[in-house]
Amino acid sequence: MLGFVWYVSYGSNTHADRLGCYIAGGRPAGACRTYPGCRDRTAPRRSRGTLLAGGIHFATHSPVWDGGRALYDPHLPGTAAARAWLVTPGRFADIAAQEMYRDPDGDLDLAEVLRTGRVVLGPGRYETLLHAGDVDGYPQLTFTAGHRCGDVEPVAPSAAYLRMLAGGLGQAHGWSLTEAADYLASLPGAAPHWSPETIAHACTTPPADTEPDVELDREVGER
Repeated sequence: MLGFVWYVSYGSNTHADRLGCYIAGGRPAGACRTYPGCRDRTAPRRSRGTLLAGGIHFATHSPVWDGGRALYDPHLPGTAAARAWLVTPGRFADIAAQEMYRDPDGDLDLAEVLRTGRVVLGPGRYETLLHAGDVDGYPQLTFTAGHRCGDVEPVAPSAAYLRMLAGGLGQAHGWSLTEAADYLASLPGAAPHWSPETIAHACTTPPADTEPDVELDREVGER
């Protein structure tokens, strides 16, 4: 029986405070949604900075952050900066459910993704599971969209979202704000709206008052 998996996050869940809202429930700073939390609210056993083969791009509109989402495309050149969290399979399933605006309600059958490396659970933006090898005897799992970067129009991320990503990259990799801003500005979908300088400025500007929770249906297709 699989005791733990590495949940590999590459977006806002690289930030400990953001992931904490998925684990224990709550509303991340700058977001427009309060999350119910996992059925088991135990914190991850540990975390580590990591790199994935491929790249991150910003596309599709997130009503939670009011801007483009970070999506992982393993076919892009280069490497994607990420953070791996050691969690139980049940907590991984609950995080995945909340990414799709669902309440946690059951475990995932991970046998196929561990065997084949890729499983499409549905049409949603984070319903394609990927197995990115094993580390310390535990499988690394992440989720993304089923399409590739070139298949969709880029959508620039919001300042609040970039602020969370930059903070998470600093926590995971020890990057300075300048290093995080340079990396984020280089990702497809960020330019021409964002530059390293404007990202750094956004990350040092206090966020505006958060809007009330938005009503989100279970994600299907274009949401």
